[in-house]
Amino acid sequence: MEFREIVTFLQAAKLQSFSKAARQLGYSQAAVTIQIKQLEQELGVHLFDRIGKQTTLTHQGQVFYEYASAIMRDLAQAKDAMANPTELTGQLCLGTIESICSSIFPDLLTEYHRLHPKVNVNIITDSPDRLLEQMNANVIDIVYFLDKRIYDPKWEKVMEQPEQILFATSADHPLSAKKGELSLDEILSYPFVLTEKNASYRFILDQYLASEYKRLHPFLETGNTDFILKFLQQNQGISFLPEFTIRQAVKEGRLCILTARDFHIQIWRQIVYHRDKWVTREMAEFLRLAKEMATLR
Repeated sequence: MEFREIVTFLQAAKLQSFSKAARQLGYSQAAVTIQIKQLEQELGVHLFDRIGKQTTLTHQGQVFYEYASAIMRDLAQAKDAMANPTELTGQLCLGTIESICSSIFPDLLTEYHRLHPKVNVNIITDSPDRLLEQMNANVIDIVYFLDKRIYDPKWEKVMEQPEQILFATSADHPLSAKKGELSLDEILSYPFVLTEKNASYRFILDQYLASEYKRLHPFLETGNTDFILKFLQQNQGISFLPEFTIRQAVKEGRLCILTARDFHIQIWRQIVYHRDKWVTREMAEFLRLAKEMATLR
């Protein structure tokens, strides 16, 4: 079995076409066909079904695809480790939601940059669904997001931590003077400033309220968590945010948490990457540091 045959097989499987694989690799279509046949003869199985213009993997082809992908990842990692065994100098593309970007990423990436100053980091902020789509398209290396627990066989999940989502307001708000738990209706009777509807925890809140035949009409919606925090501190309403975004302001007495009776919403902080992704040393170091710092929060 030759390395070039594995590369050709993976390209043909990815593009679902021998002719497209030939163009991509700079071979003739006949050369691709010969390499695949040689691979099939050595393995003793049929890897592709070619019916009309359709080229699809057989069951045996799908099984071999997993092993071939693993071989390529291991080889790429070995080359990377040999090329520069000490200093990290590559690139890293991270996807995250705005609340994590503004509250968790500054400390995390400050430490990452201190350890690896020559790594170029790019951050994309969007909704979890869009970020995961981009990860599946190999645009993003790692997605760090907040949502309900979600799984996909295409992903490797390296962290999953529960997070509380809480009602927060200014320390000078009328409700902040009330001790103990409040009714949900009492909290909802005040003006709200919320994240946009595509934010995961906003969507979960809307679903919960709909199940209780309640509705919330915020007077302001924005994707900027820092703006919401500053707005709240000016006594301009109530918001619904992850605990980690308001922790420091609550500790310093600038904001307070409003607790509603019989109301509890938990969401999960998660880090994933595509299982077929070659995990670079830049990625591996970010994953290590992100998990380490999460345990300290």
